[in-house]
Amino acid sequence: MSMPADLETDSVRLREAMAKGLAADGVLADPAWRQAVEAVPRHRFVPGFYLPADERDEQGLTVWEPVTAELDYGRWLAAAYSDTTLITQFDGEEPDWKAPVVRHGGAPTSSSTLPSLVVRMWADAEVTDGHTVLEIGTGTGYSTALACERLGSADVTSIEVDGRRLEQAASALYGLGYTPTLAVADGLYGYWPEASFDRIVAACSFRAIPPALLAQVRPGGKILLTLSGWLYGYARVLLTVAEDGTAEGRLLGGTVSFMSARTHAAPVFGNPAHWAAGLPDKPRATPHSPERIAAATEEAFHLRFLAQSAVPDAQMTTVGEVVHLVDVVTGSAATLTPASHGWAVREGGPVKLWERIERVLDAYDTAGRPGPETFTLHVYGGGQHLRHPQMPDLPLPRP
Repeated sequence: MSMPADLETDSVRLREAMAKGLAADGVLADPAWRQAVEAVPRHRFVPGFYLPADERDEQGLTVWEPVTAELDYGRWLAAAYSDTTLITQFDGEEPDWKAPVVRHGGAPTSSSTLPSLVVRMWADAEVTDGHTVLEIGTGTGYSTALACERLGSADVTSIEVDGRRLEQAASALYGLGYTPTLAVADGLYGYWPEASFDRIVAACSFRAIPPALLAQVRPGGKILLTLSGWLYGYARVLLTVAEDGTAEGRLLGGTVSFMSARTHAAPVFGNPAHWAAGLPDKPRATPHSPERIAAATEEAFHLRFLAQSAVPDAQMTTVGEVVHLVDVVTGSAATLTPASHGWAVREGGPVKLWERIERVLDAYDTAGRPGPETFTLHVYGGGQHLRHPQMPDLPLPRP
């Protein structure tokens, strides 16, 4: 099936409508970024993607339907210009968009991030004319194209760990006349050949600030990235790098998550029942419900990030009514089970996982439940600590 003759006309109309909507939401306050959104054709970067079906399959897995212009032109183009993240790859497997198949479940490993977040990231990093930038996580290349449109290709470097992803992004970028520096590289190490940069912006998340990034930013330059962990708590941070190589910055508000850098992804931990079998028989009561860090609320999202700093190697899963915490690094585990008056916890191993989380929750409550924007991150001498004036320091894992 050939593309409709009015594709470009349709895309211009939808692109203008998307920019107008983002501006109305306050995302495109800078006219230069609005002009970039109006100029860059997002559909050229997403020849195919997956959207979730309305219902799950018989195993309860999400059914992901492939969407291309050949399969459904209207749905494809409308989604390309919606403020939606479009999944383009699962489990590191590159799809054949000429003959795509429905997927059941799977872990997303590449996507085209929703445009409002892309623009928000560039704006929050305080990127402006004359800046040289390193983007970590090229993905489809749409975000890279916006930066090239705003700054000029010569000032943009973008790296991607997946060579097949980068090849497709490069084809789309070069086809539109954008010629940034592109490289297959692990974002954990930045990209020394093009350093130093005025700004580094990461479209993936890290468990801690990679030291190589600090060394590749000019004094006074900034790094914007998302911190994450194995409890799937996230927080964005904007750091300013000092002359001595240390950095300090604040957490930014809002619920934002990115896929983890592949070398920082959580390990598989096996069967939770095997971990629970070795725990003490006698439980103790806990004053805190696991819902405090597991609920689908902004406060729980924030608390999960703080709790994660206290137990950086723990993972959490729920089986029936039982919440399991598992730490594959130290061999520690805990279970939380509903009791007649609240919750009961059993803990075993060298690290009392839930006890550490309880301390964070107690300190957070005592401090008056402070929001993310009241915390700062300090990076110095190999150490990284999250700080709040009314709470104990919370260390991040060693990078």
